[in-house]
Amino acid sequence: MLEIKEVWKTFNAGTINEKQALRGVSLTLNDGDFCTVIGGNGAGKSTMLNAVAGTWAVDEGTISIGGVDVTRLPEYKRAPYIGRVFQDPMLGTAPTMQIVENLALAARRGQKRGLRWGITSTEKELYHQMLKNLDLGLEDRLTSKVGLLSGGQRQALTLLMASLRKPKLLLLDEHTAALDPKTAAKVLELSDRIVAGNHLTTMMVTHNMRDAIAHGNRLIMMYDGKIVIDVSGEEKKKLTVHQLLELFSKVSGSDEADDKLLLS
Repeated sequence: MLEIKEVWKTFNAGTINEKQALRGVSLTLNDGDFCTVIGGNGAGKSTMLNAVAGTWAVDEGTISIGGVDVTRLPEYKRAPYIGRVFQDPMLGTAPTMQIVENLALAARRGQKRGLRWGITSTEKELYHQMLKNLDLGLEDRLTSKVGLLSGGQRQALTLLMASLRKPKLLLLDEHTAALDPKTAAKVLELSDRIVAGNHLTTMMVTHNMRDAIAHGNRLIMMYDGKIVIDVSGEEKKKLTVHQLLELFSKVSGSDEADDKLLLS
């Protein structure tokens, strides 16, 4: 469902601030894989996710989603293939519009618009049931402005919007980093339910090692622009934070782990 082949990306090439963010990264995700991506600051995980999303072009290599080569496609042309939830709860929704209007926009993504009633009663009933399943009390607030919701409620709504049209690939970009621990745990539980219920191929970037181990069926760790650890299946299920740190030290040749990675 996702194939990254020998992707390289350098920022500020030829200047004193040159930074080689990706160094020949290759990764294949099969249909239904839920892959967590972990690494310290500057490891390349966000750069890889943004390269897949089309936020910026890569220098070398190819990226395919669902068998379609999207390497040279701009971000907006990749939208039909990708659903994304950002770290900032303020992104991904239209704050001055109602909850029901945001959901309707997500449902119509990529479709032609015409002169007809914007939201039908059937749609409202469908959205009511979807929101009820989130168990956040949003089903009775369909006409509330999204800007009035809490960070956790907005992330839950964004998750629902990102998965409405069942994208070929769901990108979760540290989507719980700005939330308090209790809310973050709730959003992660919702993420698991939505991913499993829709059989979505998913890539989740996180700084939290425990979350990376607890969620998904595959875990990769990045260091210095490369994938240095790739575990899945039973090996991942049995993994501990201590073992993950030992693996990191072994493959990186360093006992130094990023402070944010350790503190998370």
